This record gives sequence, structure tokens and C-alpha cells, in this order.
Amino acid sequence: MIKSYKDLFVWQKAIDLVIEIYRLTSYFPKTETYGLISQIRRAVVSIPSNIAEGRSRSTRKDFVQFLRIAGGSVAELETQLNIANKLSFVGLIDYNKASDELNKIMRMLNAMITKLIAPKADSQKLEAGSSSR
Repeated sequence: MIKSYKDLFVWQKAIDLVIEIYRLTSYFPKTETYGLISQIRRAVVSIPSNIAEGRSRSTRKDFVQFLRIAGGSVAELETQLNIANKLSFVGLIDYNKASDELNKIMRMLNAMITKLIAPKADSQKLEAGSSSR
């Protein structure tokens, strides 16, 4: 039973990713401290933060919205890591590992969103089906 956002596997995976990305960016050139490093770190921290905030809200609709925002942060981080890779700030192995983790997190977010909005869609189908009888 899920009592807290901390019980969500996607949140746990996102926290693990934060740690990995902080490690990765610690090797970036110091000239990027206020540039790409800052952008990447903000984006990665935003993922578990939005999952936590959404789970703490009182409505399913709010939770879904915050999961979508977390998904946007995944896309933002993916873009920034791609740039870092093209600038040779991150090696291909680390880039591929981070990209794989981002893809897993995005799939989990999308699955959660689908499950959270499905009951609403199912009830609308039932209402539509019962009125056509």
C-alpha cells in the first residue's frame, strides 16, 4: 500500500537519477557552473519534486498534472544531456546510461498517468453506453 510519495517506485528511481546526474555534472568544466550544470541539475531535481508535490495534492487531476510536469522535466533533461554529450562534457557510456534511466522514468510516468485517467474515461464510456440503451 502506498502511504507516501516515497513509496512510489518512480519517485525512488528519480531520486537515484538525481544522485547520478549530480555525480556526472561534477566533471563538467567549471565554466558551465552557472550554465549547463545549473540547468541540468534544476531539471533533474524537478522530476522527483513534481512527483512528490503531485502525490501530496488532494485530487487525482492535480496528481496527473504534476506527473505531466515531471515528464516535461524528463524531456528537458534529455535535451540538456544531449547537448552536454555533443559538447563532449559527458562520455557516451554515461550518456547512454542516463538516457536509459530517463526513458524508464518516462515510461513509468506515462503508465501512471494512463492508470490515473483511465477510471474517468471508463466511467464516461459507461455513462455513454447506458444512455444509448
